[in-house]
Amino acid sequence: MVASLKDVRVIDISHVIAGPLCSYYLAQLGAEVIKIEKPGSGDVMRANKDGSLTDTPTAFSGLNAGKKSLAIDIRTKEGADAIRNLAKNAHVFIENFRPGVVKKYGLDYESIKKINPKIVYCSISGYGQKGNWSTRGGYDQVIQALTGMMMMSGPEQGNEPIKVGFPVIDIAVGMLGALSVTSAIYRQEKYGVGQFIDTSLVQAALMLMYPFSTDYLTDKKIAKRLGNKGYSGSPASDAFQCKDGWISTAANTPAQFRKMMSLLKLDEICTNAELLDLDAFNAVKESFVVAKNPDLVKQKIQNALIESSAAELEVLLNEVGVPAAKVRTLPEFLDELLQGENVTTSFMTFEQANKTIKTAGLGFTFDDGDQLITASTPTLGQHSYELLKSIGINEDQITKMLAANLLR
Repeated sequence: MVASLKDVRVIDISHVIAGPLCSYYLAQLGAEVIKIEKPGSGDVMRANKDGSLTDTPTAFSGLNAGKKSLAIDIRTKEGADAIRNLAKNAHVFIENFRPGVVKKYGLDYESIKKINPKIVYCSISGYGQKGNWSTRGGYDQVIQALTGMMMMSGPEQGNEPIKVGFPVIDIAVGMLGALSVTSAIYRQEKYGVGQFIDTSLVQAALMLMYPFSTDYLTDKKIAKRLGNKGYSGSPASDAFQCKDGWISTAANTPAQFRKMMSLLKLDEICTNAELLDLDAFNAVKESFVVAKNPDLVKQKIQNALIESSAAELEVLLNEVGVPAAKVRTLPEFLDELLQGENVTTSFMTFEQANKTIKTAGLGFTFDDGDQLITASTPTLGQHSYELLKSIGINEDQITKMLAANLLR
């Protein structure tokens, strides 16, 4: 089976999460990804060892499997020259430094374009390549604060910023990078032209909040904090405490609401004009449930659920057509996935440093079978020699670069 990006060469001088995730997608789809790293310590993620003695710890391996590693100092003439030589025959170039940094070494888009006019060049930054803030350092939690994301999380009445519990923006911009690069590769192949791509943490944050940013940009509508509520406004679209934990329910429409109330023996709510807008509730054209007294409705539901089992309710509610799930931790959910066949997954495994690395894959599967690459993660500088030899650098030059600590 032919991988989607077979014969595509990618030069990746990015580091940490966003850029490496972008090129990870490309590598797993068959591209030859050459990861450029510092010769001394490599990508900072190699240091996230969790007690491991290898330089390919799990967190690093999950982002860099299937790539080649060239450990060379891009700040030197020898290092920059080597990368430019590799870029002559590349299809894609990825970087995630602050705007202006790579230009100092002749590795910016204009410099690479001169030697390879068809290059697809992807720059990932905090704030974009232009603007007064472009040279600021950008990190996930900082961008969450800047863009208002922190103020969208948390309880309705709260005013304390609450960060999303994982680097959601880093992951999102890596995905945006992969999407834009694959689109530009098609354009490159079809029309023989290159492309400069400017994506950023800020742009990714706005896309994650797309409906709400659109509402404000268009109508000046301000999104409210909802806590654990669903976006429909239904009082039965929320998280409720049970005797064995919490359950999240999404009885958004009148039909779903009736089914849930019937299961909880709370049918009287469905005919109570003091609790619900019955005109909307009984309208021919179905919409979301509108409550006149949502707090009281929610309290009645909570009272009915407090002595119930969340695990049992999850099954019962879904059986009658009401989306619901017991609240789980990530380990609980993953253990459950591994024990059964409840959902479609794209798990991928590969052998790395005497252990098996298992990942969530790319988030999609192909209907013609497994065409994803499952090669292991390179050690620091594992491919330096072969890559430098491929561009005409001889043994003596390589030896001198090693002696000067310009290479590993």
